Amino acid sequence: MDLKKETWADDLTNSSLDASADIEILCPVNTLFPEKFLPSVYLVVTLLGLLGNGLGLWNLCASSRKGSWSTLSVLMCNLGVADLLYVITLPFLVSYYLQGRVWLFGKEWCRLTRLLFHLNLYASIGFLTCISVHRYLGIVYPLRMLGRCQTLSPAFMLSILVWGWVILQLSPDFIFSKMDQTGTRCHDTTGHENLSNYLPYILVITMTGFVIPFLIIIGCYCHVVVVLRRNRNMDPNLKQRSIKLAILVMVLFSVCFLPYHIFRNLNLLSRKWQLQGSCTQTLKNIYVSYQVTRGLASLNSSLNPLLYLMANEDLVTRLRTFCRGVMHAAESLLQSRAHSPLDPKKLSIVLNDECEEVSDDL
Repeated sequence: MDLKKETWADDLTNSSLDASADIEILCPVNTLFPEKFLPSVYLVVTLLGLLGNGLGLWNLCASSRKGSWSTLSVLMCNLGVADLLYVITLPFLVSYYLQGRVWLFGKEWCRLTRLLFHLNLYASIGFLTCISVHRYLGIVYPLRMLGRCQTLSPAFMLSILVWGWVILQLSPDFIFSKMDQTGTRCHDTTGHENLSNYLPYILVITMTGFVIPFLIIIGCYCHVVVVLRRNRNMDPNLKQRSIKLAILVMVLFSVCFLPYHIFRNLNLLSRKWQLQGSCTQTLKNIYVSYQVTRGLASLNSSLNPLLYLMANEDLVTRLRTFCRGVMHAAESLLQSRAHSPLDPKKLSIVLNDECEEVSDDL
């Protein structure tokens, strides 16, 4: 049996097409799980991501007309754009997994879809890091920051640097094929034939794109907590918002980013071990866990809009005003139905009056 495994491993290394087939035969993993789990997650992320990021960007555009943009607004806008670029690709991935992992949209669109996931992932990490550092400087060194944040030029330059750094990190990924030779599978990483070169690249991008920013954020928020505890003269509302922002960013990193990077590297290592002839239940469990973390990583596009609520009081006020107007309109409509027969003309007058009140509040 050992001799057969060694022979199989040698043949597997020399044939890319056979590698894709034989590894699934010798060490079968639960490929049905991602076909059921990921489409449901992607559908939820699509709906929440479009709604949340669309609403957040709409509020930023409304604020820009009033001339009330800030450095934080610029960073938030870039974060929303990164989320929307990724969210629009999710319906294609839903189709892919519902079709039993059969890609119907061509080789280039497969590459672009996988690229936009990593673009969103590392752009989100980059801009969350910038937001955290901005908050840190504003709380720890408020007087120094007061004179340096009067213009938006530094924020725009920082945004360009973040996008440039992310694209530079992802550029080597263009070298690696995303589809198998049959043209049906769209890999989220790459095929088995490129694994020996792909694994070192992923380890490097894990360090530069995730570990270093994560350590920066931990250092910033640890110092922020110390300063907030010592400073008793700070505005309680500002202190509460700063604490909530710190908690949300740490949750995003702990739930969406940390598990994904751990299990992505473990999954690539497990594939390498499988190519060498190893097949254990642990390796199979790593595959399933990696699929779960892929879904968690995509959730950041639907959770990022929460930052708009914490960082922008105008959005909260507008949402409350809109909800109150809608509730008031609904109550008036119910009262008119209870006290008199339904008259289309009266109903039209009531709805027009309530819509005018809501638009005036907004």
